[in-house]
Amino acid sequence: MIAMRLFSLIMPAILAIVFSIAVSAKELTVIPEIEMVDVEGGTFTMGLDESEAEHLYETPKHEVTLSDFRIGKYEVTQELWEAFMGDNPSISKGDKLPVENISWYDIQVFIKKLNKLTGKKYRLPTEAEWEFAARGGNKTAGYSFIGSDNPDTTAWSSYNSWMQPHPVGTKMPNELGIYDMGGNVSEWVQDWYGNYSEKNQRNPHGAKKSDIGKIFRGGSWNVIPDYNNPGCRFVSNPNFKSPYIGFRLAE
Repeated sequence: MIAMRLFSLIMPAILAIVFSIAVSAKELTVIPEIEMVDVEGGTFTMGLDESEAEHLYETPKHEVTLSDFRIGKYEVTQELWEAFMGDNPSISKGDKLPVENISWYDIQVFIKKLNKLTGKKYRLPTEAEWEFAARGGNKTAGYSFIGSDNPDTTAWSSYNSWMQPHPVGTKMPNELGIYDMGGNVSEWVQDWYGNYSEKNQRNPHGAKKSDIGKIFRGGSWNVIPDYNNPGCRFVSNPNFKSPYIGFRLAE
């Protein structure tokens, strides 16, 4: 009788564990594809002249050399975020919309889970990697804005967005085939804020620490197209959350 009672108590727990494993396995089979773009390393001029810059921390121009890396073809979507995090913090909801309203630290939690379940080594791009990719890498055409001389063709801004984000990849890509770097949501990068130096750099990773915050890059659906400039920099506290800021992955 005692054995039967123990069995009746233990079996539901065992079944619950089996069910949980089955559900997890099922979830893993429907994880959205993460498309990455191979970026060949190279040397480029990073930053802006004083005549171009809105803020002095976007100057001076300086030469940066980068190794090969990979970067997300699209901004991370709400669908991908929810597949790993189980929730969707975004203000504007939609599977194919970029995830937003997330802090820099939230992204680190997401990436840790993503890497554990996929066996990959995803991360945020460095600020230099982001700008090099936005400028078109070694395929750059020297456009005035990211991917075009006409920002309306490659980016969502306050001029064409109807003041809302849009599904990723619905504008034209830049020279490397990367979408929305000029504007849908702005994007957190890995670096702490630091002033630029005129010295040449190789694979820079920004300041070791900053009381000002972390860098984010790119235009957004709520700002004018002028910010669709590969040299524009923005900074905020890494705990800050905004419906205008998301991210893309790198490797």
